[in-house]
Amino acid sequence: MKIRTTVNRELRALWTGGTGPSLVVIATTWGMLVGTRMVYPVVLPYLQDAYGFSLAVSGVLVSVLWLFGSLGQLPGGVLADRYSERSIMAASTAIVAVGLGFVVTAPTTAVVFLATALWGIGLSLYPIARITVLSDLYTERLGSALGVTMATGDIGQTVLPPIATVLAVAIAWQAGLGFVIPLLLLGGVAIYVTVPALTGASGAESTETRSLRETLEIAGQLRNPAMAFMTGILFLYILIWQSFTAFYPTYLTSIKGHSPSVSSLLFGLFFAVGVVLKPIAGAAYDRIGMRIALIAILLPSVVGFGFLPLVDSVPLLAIATACISTMLGTGAVTQSYLADAFSDDLQGTGLGVVRTATATLGSAGAIVFGVVADAGYFDEGYLALSLVMVVVILLTVRSPSS
Repeated sequence: MKIRTTVNRELRALWTGGTGPSLVVIATTWGMLVGTRMVYPVVLPYLQDAYGFSLAVSGVLVSVLWLFGSLGQLPGGVLADRYSERSIMAASTAIVAVGLGFVVTAPTTAVVFLATALWGIGLSLYPIARITVLSDLYTERLGSALGVTMATGDIGQTVLPPIATVLAVAIAWQAGLGFVIPLLLLGGVAIYVTVPALTGASGAESTETRSLRETLEIAGQLRNPAMAFMTGILFLYILIWQSFTAFYPTYLTSIKGHSPSVSSLLFGLFFAVGVVLKPIAGAAYDRIGMRIALIAILLPSVVGFGFLPLVDSVPLLAIATACISTMLGTGAVTQSYLADAFSDDLQGTGLGVVRTATATLGSAGAIVFGVVADAGYFDEGYLALSLVMVVVILLTVRSPSS
């Protein structure tokens, strides 16, 4: 009851002051973007049949999406510091829609990979602009606002994969991926109409001088031990997250023997828990700090990853999935911490540097896990993820920040 009261109070506070509609549109569009990204693991078996992909090649395809989705975050952060976040987020949705259009009409494997790269570039423009505009709109409640936004992302990731599965089974995999294209275009228009046209810092300082100053200042801030620890934690979290999500529906279908519908529902459950958990994690960060909130979030995931290879029934797999999904609260804590750590005029660029570096390195997770799965070590791969999660917890315990 106390948790519900706290959540309701936070939601009312986020709506007041005229910022509520902007938050709803930003969060809803983010949910569609990341929900569509999570449709890829669901349709991978269909792509394997259509193009003859192995698990390893499928892992490379998913990693291309993640790689280009991370490489563009630094430029996206720079743009967010200097121009209107509204325009950047609207452009992001349009580019993703175009990329998806090419994926579902691709005549060859090469086109699929190139279109996936374009999709990733479009997606990369949204995350930093979303954080910087929320930091302007919610100076005192960034953790809660970001937690709500991430929770709506999980709504998209919960709802869209099952819809995609139904459409893929009933019509074709192209329908399962392409139905979201008009929704994304609508979201881009809604952003442009609803979100205020905030702009980044400007002045007489030359671009070259400003870029050099920003680089030196960001490098100095990243040398801070607390920032280094948090960046390492974020990298390992992304590595685990991408490794797990890329192949979980395939694992449930090919190893556990469940139907695509059941697999997509269990995959959706993973994100459904995040809908509730992320706002609570964001509020916990605002109130009790990074370390305690993060440890509480990560401990159940260690158990879930270790439990997963040992069970086969749907109820027990649901329990393991729910335990693993607690790690989804990590983003609301780590990204709020990083956003608060950078100065206002460097926030977008600084977050872009961190997210680009961590997500680029973390994108290798899907490739490595695909190779491991192709070698017949699916279960051992999940046990390895449990051990990596233990390392993340130990880093959190040793972190110099609270």
